[in-house]
Amino acid sequence: MQRRWDVIVVGGGHNGLVAAAYLARAGLSVCVLERLDTVGGAAVSAYAFEGMDARLSRYSYLVSLLPQRILDDLGLRLELRRRRYSSYTPLPGSDRGLLIDTLDADATASSFDRLGAGADAAVFERWGADLARLAAVVWPSLTEPLVTREEMRTRLGDDALWREIIERPVGESIERRFADDTVRGVVATDALIGTFASLADPGLQQNVCLLYHLIGQGTGDWDVPVGGMGALTAELARAAREAGVEIVTGAAVVAVDPGDGATDATVRAVVEGGEQTLVAGRVLSGASPHELARLLGDPPPPPAEGAQVKVNLLLSRLPRLRDESVSPELAFGGTFHIHEGYQHLERAHAEAEQGRIPAPLPAEVYCHSLTDPSILSPELQESGAQTLTLFGLHTPHRLGASRDDLQRAALESLDSVLAEPIAPLLLRDASDRPCVETKTTADLEDGLRLPGGNIFHGALAWPFVEDDEPLDTPAQRWGVATAHPRVLLCGSGSRRGGAVSGLGGFAAAQAVLESLESVGGRALPGDS
Repeated sequence: MQRRWDVIVVGGGHNGLVAAAYLARAGLSVCVLERLDTVGGAAVSAYAFEGMDARLSRYSYLVSLLPQRILDDLGLRLELRRRRYSSYTPLPGSDRGLLIDTLDADATASSFDRLGAGADAAVFERWGADLARLAAVVWPSLTEPLVTREEMRTRLGDDALWREIIERPVGESIERRFADDTVRGVVATDALIGTFASLADPGLQQNVCLLYHLIGQGTGDWDVPVGGMGALTAELARAAREAGVEIVTGAAVVAVDPGDGATDATVRAVVEGGEQTLVAGRVLSGASPHELARLLGDPPPPPAEGAQVKVNLLLSRLPRLRDESVSPELAFGGTFHIHEGYQHLERAHAEAEQGRIPAPLPAEVYCHSLTDPSILSPELQESGAQTLTLFGLHTPHRLGASRDDLQRAALESLDSVLAEPIAPLLLRDASDRPCVETKTTADLEDGLRLPGGNIFHGALAWPFVEDDEPLDTPAQRWGVATAHPRVLLCGSGSRRGGAVSGLGGFAAAQAVLESLESVGGRALPGDS
């Protein structure tokens, strides 16, 4: 006899676990089906190097958009640590760089002066203040039903700023406001991480990316999860199980029959080598919209490729810098920008458009272990070992570049701004291999079924709807609707998904609960 669930969640990524936990706490029966042997999706930690007691965040690695409300509602025991230093940007070919200290405005201004960009220091402060005003309006809306474009514009009450960030390519504003190329690049990179676009692109994907990168917590800070990203996943899994969720790993969903307004949905999955059919009042998909379309037999949405490469390194110590006025601990304490000057970012985009890996590769690096040493064993900590995570930009999936070529480009770019090569600092694993791990868009597509290796599951969308878009159903109001009333998105491909935020799962759960309230119980009309 088939077992019926109130909700089946396809995919045990962090969003799927958020949705499941909320719904189970509300009294619904919930089952999570995860294809892999462990839950977490891209928000996981792993012992990446054989015999090395270092647990690294394998794919995603920082947290900004995860609302405190979700942590509180689900009782998650997770510590997020803020980094004092926002960024350090070495000027290629020199012994100078720009250090932005969030707690010392005078020191930051002096660093601008030393770079020769003193006039931009005050402009940078005004830019931050303007974006903070925008964040103060947009951030609270992410845990509310969607509003229209006009409503969001009215809430901001600053049409000039609205035009700058929402209606015109952000490159125009950056070029108008800032004079120095390095400073322009520091500002611009938040618009490009994981997004393949020119800063002048009229499609404005770069603007959408910028907005999400700068509104988290209302401050734009990106915090370090203590214990690595896997600590978040473990807490979500605990909260879900304690709420009564049944989590089944090694369960590969092969098809979804969406049912309709009067008929339950069914999910076919292969578990332990045998196919099972499960019945549910609703199916929530943490998979990408493209993967969901495949399971439903629907036409897939337009593709949106990823454009990044991630390199994890385990070092005996941090590398020395050419700039002797800044210690490596300060420089790598925030985001370390490499070849991310404004003009170079645009050249790198053009090179990738022409089918070449940009040289040098624009990238940014951060050191998890400086802020959170707990990911290393006491022995590694005592030895002075550190981790570095490099995130390379403008490497679109269409390049088809090999992992070796991308890794080589990333490490050559890093070497070019250091006072010593990185290779001799790499620790070696139990098989005497250097401790370096590279994940490409192909790895994301193959391992996590993200089409084109897109870390956002598809093109990012504004966190509001156009004025003429329908908001008639709970699923539409929460940005999780599909063409099928019993099937909802709950992953990064939802309207306000992307990054490690839990917002896709939160929104899907709210939509389900709202729909139940509207009919006075657990069943949609026609449910049995």
